[in-house]
Amino acid sequence: MSVTGGTAELGLNTKRTAVRLGGLPLLALSFQTLGIIYSDIGTSPLYVLNGIWPASRDVPSKEDVIGSVSAIIWSLSLLPLLKYVIISLHFGTHEGEGGSFALYQGLYPPKEVDAEADRTLTGDVTLGGTQQTEAKSFKAKIRWPLLLWCLFGTSLTMADGILTPAVSVTSAVGGIGVAKPSVMHDITAISVVFLVALFLIQPFGTARLAFTFAPVAFVWFLLLMGTGIYNITFYPGIFRAFDPSRAILLFVRTKDYTLLAGVLLALTGCEAMFANLGQFNATSIRLSFCTFVYPGIILAYLGQGARLIHDGPAILPNVFYNSIPGPVNGPLFWIMFIFAILATLIASQALITATFSLVQQVINSKAFPPLRMLYTSETIQGQVYIPAVNWALMIATIIFVAAFSDLSKLTNAYGFAVATVMFTTTCLIAIQIRYIKKLSVFISIGFFLIFGFLDALFWGASLQKVPKGAWAPLMVGLILASIMTLWVWAKGLEDKFDGKNRMNLRHFVRQSHKDGPNGIDDQSSDVHDITSYYFLQNDTNSVNDQKTVEEKDGGRRDLQRIPSCAVFHKIASGQGVPHTFIGFVRQWPALPRVVIFLSVCLVPSARVPVEERYVVTKVRTIEGFYGVTYYIGFRDKFNVQIGDLIEKTCILERTLNPGIAESSIQEIRDVSRTATHIAPHYHVVSREVDVGAISPIINYVRSMLIEAIYRRLATMFPETANWLTSADEIIHVGINAVI
Repeated sequence: MSVTGGTAELGLNTKRTAVRLGGLPLLALSFQTLGIIYSDIGTSPLYVLNGIWPASRDVPSKEDVIGSVSAIIWSLSLLPLLKYVIISLHFGTHEGEGGSFALYQGLYPPKEVDAEADRTLTGDVTLGGTQQTEAKSFKAKIRWPLLLWCLFGTSLTMADGILTPAVSVTSAVGGIGVAKPSVMHDITAISVVFLVALFLIQPFGTARLAFTFAPVAFVWFLLLMGTGIYNITFYPGIFRAFDPSRAILLFVRTKDYTLLAGVLLALTGCEAMFANLGQFNATSIRLSFCTFVYPGIILAYLGQGARLIHDGPAILPNVFYNSIPGPVNGPLFWIMFIFAILATLIASQALITATFSLVQQVINSKAFPPLRMLYTSETIQGQVYIPAVNWALMIATIIFVAAFSDLSKLTNAYGFAVATVMFTTTCLIAIQIRYIKKLSVFISIGFFLIFGFLDALFWGASLQKVPKGAWAPLMVGLILASIMTLWVWAKGLEDKFDGKNRMNLRHFVRQSHKDGPNGIDDQSSDVHDITSYYFLQNDTNSVNDQKTVEEKDGGRRDLQRIPSCAVFHKIASGQGVPHTFIGFVRQWPALPRVVIFLSVCLVPSARVPVEERYVVTKVRTIEGFYGVTYYIGFRDKFNVQIGDLIEKTCILERTLNPGIAESSIQEIRDVSRTATHIAPHYHVVSREVDVGAISPIINYVRSMLIEAIYRRLATMFPETANWLTSADEIIHVGINAVI
């Protein structure tokens, strides 16, 4: 084989890297984080103290209030600040992605796509031998349990994308009941209107929304700081909350472990800081949180605690709105109310964009059905909009708001999802410390014991809320985790079948020349003198056990070359000819004059120049066969221009055979004026397994999972969803895949 040029010659970087900025661009990106990442944790003051001390309970004592504020301050310091901002952001992938699934990918990175191998059609396919070595390691043994746990954590983060809008917006809208009690029964309807508007603007993309939302979030944090400082003057002794012993004594004195479930609400959104890493970068997140967000929310909680101590009965029914300086119907109250509404809508944005990032990760890792993704930024590949996810989140959020009209039930559901995801992140980072960062096992164990203990405390407290509403995110998480687990398992079996049935092109397609002594004449320019046929060897990995007509006739069947062009799309990567082509030749015993095997390589650039999009390889032993890599940027639309591709092919032909007749070049152009695109489709069938007496049960369940569920999902969400957007001139070749 010969190629026109590799990616090194074209200057294309096929590996995505983390975003690196400095100076004013870094400050601008840090400012954008306010509008996407922090409004979730920044709107927690709306409901946290009432989550700890509900209006239905007695007014807490001064020491209890100080203890609860102390628990909030130290929880924010140990988990969002220390665990996430300072430590966790160091554990993003090389591509700049964050979140629990990115941690799993760091431990078990997906196989890198080799574009050169994808264009190799006559090379023998070899299965990797690294698995046997890795199988003996501890990391390999815990791969599947860790994957299941990680998928569950990722699923709960997605469930968080439903609960955050529901809780935040309902809490903010509830403030109108303080000034206008007559509209309390309309809070649900008003919340739904705001939520629908939020989801309708998602197609504008992360960057535009961030620039729109960031100024609002900036003013919101300034308001929190200002009102917090003012309220602290009512009881400066609230600064005793910085003493961690106050928090410990609170639980010793009250013996009420469930108070931690209320404290947990102050931490909502901390996972979004990590999950949104791919949308921004670690430096911008650290800069904005440490210098602006963290001080702002600490002052807000100190001020609320001071007012609750000073004006207990008057403040307790709604701590946030009743602690706003001035009269209830005063100008500042309505300013705070408007910005609270806006801030909670922005807070919802944090988990919506985080959900988009997580879904993008699991789709790219073949752990979720491939949904159509739209990239919204010219510079950051992680800024993505997924229509199907957006509308599903909107519907689910509205259902949650309507079903959980009581805010306390919503917050119960909210806390459980947050606690579970935090514990998942701790487990995965502890393993990464040992196996990826190569640090001492004692550091790994120490990290797990410290932060695992804190996470477990919150998780245990939230677990008690399962009967009171936390069952909802648990149910959503289990459903999503089940879908992802099924997809990983079944898709792995399908890919294994595809790799096993790839074949060396020369093993079943041969050509002979009437004057050629060896049956192959590389220099022949008259393709009509060549007789092509395919020969299916008896020892090949065929999915059909029945003897074919070709085998009965001695293993040879003539194939007529027809003046046409066919583009076979290679979905899975790897050497050799995909099984689609084998099935195509079996059904239609003819070979087009020009046969192109096209694989797609997405590069971490927004656009790829037209002259650099196609890299062509020619099969020299069989005339008219080419392997092509189609390089596109993440903002480019999939649009294979046959004219541009054929010009690259003609240039290659002239390079390899300077004496080629112009009539042969013109023939290639003529037959390629219209091309037929052929896309693969596996019709999966569950194979029978023998596991003893329970084989009938196992085979029944296996058949239900693969044929009744996975097959339907694979048909509904084809892997061509992000590529072949038009059905014109496309043939779907169906192949039975017994997996």
